[in-house]
Amino acid sequence: MSPAGSLEQVRAVAVVDTGAVERNCARLLRELDGRAMLCAAVKADAYGHGMAECAAAALAAGASRLAVATASEAAALREAQPDAALLTMGALSDTELDQALGAGADVAVWHPGFLEAVARRAEALGTRPGVHVKFDTGMGRLGQRDPRVVTQLLEAAAADPRLDLVGLWTHFATADEPGSSFFDDQLRRFTDLAQAARADHPGLLVHAANSAATLRNRGAHFDMVRCGIAVYGLDPFQENPFARDLEPALELRSYVAAVRRFERGASAGYGQVWRAPSERWVGTAPIGYGDGVRRALTNNGEALVGGRRYPIVGAVSMDNITIDLGDQTDVEPGDDAVLIGPQGDDRILCEEVARRLATINYEVTTGIAPRVPRVYVRT
Repeated sequence: MSPAGSLEQVRAVAVVDTGAVERNCARLLRELDGRAMLCAAVKADAYGHGMAECAAAALAAGASRLAVATASEAAALREAQPDAALLTMGALSDTELDQALGAGADVAVWHPGFLEAVARRAEALGTRPGVHVKFDTGMGRLGQRDPRVVTQLLEAAAADPRLDLVGLWTHFATADEPGSSFFDDQLRRFTDLAQAARADHPGLLVHAANSAATLRNRGAHFDMVRCGIAVYGLDPFQENPFARDLEPALELRSYVAAVRRFERGASAGYGQVWRAPSERWVGTAPIGYGDGVRRALTNNGEALVGGRRYPIVGAVSMDNITIDLGDQTDVEPGDDAVLIGPQGDDRILCEEVARRLATINYEVTTGIAPRVPRVYVRT
């Protein structure tokens, strides 16, 4: 993707290709080989890509459900997608429960008291929500650890006329670590309980796999997979997404606002953490940590200008970065600068940025600030 060249120049912009989102969903559906449904995770504003637009693209490509983390996300998504099947996966307070039920979203349960609370509120609101019982097979965050209690919750939900028992689910802790045997342990524990639950509750929707598990082991697909990061063309294993036939959907762009000659020893940015080693040209791009370009990229990042890589030098500030253009340059004010994405024959992958920051690609895209406009294209 390189659709942003014709866009009106602004200080910072995230260009999202919804066509890439569609193609990634189609690729994931091919991985399922027709034996399971795709649920697209669009929480956290679709991992920073834009929830409404990416949800529409995922559904157009064949996703059967959409998943969010919060009640407010469910409410906003319901406005954008009046007929879509929604799952709210996170913990809900009383107020949030009403909001999620009002949005017609399925909810996750893992405690008898909360199951009863869902039933009471559903009756008061005149709804009959779907519930998905969560089995904590080892993630250690939310869910019921005791398989006997999970079985009891399934039975209670199935017997309660105020509720619709829809699913049984879990979440993997180490699916993105190929050498981890803990993934296999979790899968085995979940499979054992799921087989018994399916026999007792025909039609139960069993789901476990995130993006990494979907690409790692078809035995984890069950009836549905919940893919997030791969929907946006990012690699769940933090490697090269193109090697897995995934297409990054997002570019982060700015432009060169100034080009100035620095004498040897002249500094750029707060704290004088970089000084010119010799006479050279330095460009300034009006994008910074207020936009999501993390301060840890100080003297540690790169930008593409004119199809060539240049180091980010000096402290990343809230609104600006400075770029070492070398002792000779043909870069001029107004030239595009790319922080994530392609330019010319080169590309800065989100995974590369994540490695420089000692984090993961999820955090990079979700960290792009709301003040950065999202511009949508479809290629």
